Amino acid sequence: MPITQTIEPVTHDLGQFEVRRVLPSRARTMVGPFIFVDEFGPAQLDQGSGMDVRPHPHINLATVTWLFEGAIDHRDSLGTFSTIRPGAVNLMTAGKGIVHSERSPQDERDGGPRLFGMQTWLALPDRKEEIDPAFETHDALPLIEDGRASARVIMGELWDESAPTTTHAETIYAEINLAPGGTIPVDSEADERAVMLVDGAAKADGVELERYRLYVLAPGRDIALASATGAKIMLLGGEAFDSERHVWWNFVSSSRERIHQAREDWRKERFPLVPGDSEERIPIPDGQPKTVSYP
Repeated sequence: MPITQTIEPVTHDLGQFEVRRVLPSRARTMVGPFIFVDEFGPAQLDQGSGMDVRPHPHINLATVTWLFEGAIDHRDSLGTFSTIRPGAVNLMTAGKGIVHSERSPQDERDGGPRLFGMQTWLALPDRKEEIDPAFETHDALPLIEDGRASARVIMGELWDESAPTTTHAETIYAEINLAPGGTIPVDSEADERAVMLVDGAAKADGVELERYRLYVLAPGRDIALASATGAKIMLLGGEAFDSERHVWWNFVSSSRERIHQAREDWRKERFPLVPGDSEERIPIPDGQPKTVSYP
């Protein structure tokens, strides 16, 4: 079989749009370095409203934001300001600690924002968990086109093309678009790989994919993705980690003690502020947060 595991999303209704989370789950914590995978939208928000994710902290991970529709203003404690739009990738490396916010731009609010995209976290490898925080954005990403199939390489090397995005561990990440009758091969070189159908209809070696589920592909096997009517598919994966990772709220680490320290640091306001967005913050959850690993 081309698929070894299927992970059902947990859906969070945020009022005007839904977020579907497949990682971490009870069934699996990671695929390659990917330890958190959210798909949100597609949604049309009310005119004058928008997405407002107040300043919050991260440690020992890198966040990757990828949009199909809409725009998001990113601000962080390094002083970065970046408007994320479709076709560009934002990579924020938290390392030893960073704070950021994500909000709809004013021009999007005026017309009623569209939101459709992916938010993922990558765990940092053992030797890099406490590196200095950093931010980068890239819009000159490789595009592979072959008849009725195209693929944008967001991270890593795929189809003999390499993205300029920094990878702290071996990583593959791509958006695949298939026109009606389109097909594309997915090679077997990565330790772990998974696909998510986010629009349309498609099959993996003849197995029908259901929208928003995460399908872990069989290791060491070349697989073909195909669509009779058109589809958008996300491919992700990479290096399998030898050491366990723990997740609690916005924190990821190989050390539970490090997560406890980060919780205390945020509670006591030891993290840096976000220039231009320092009046608000998301408090530590009182109980069990929505994002947690299941050891």
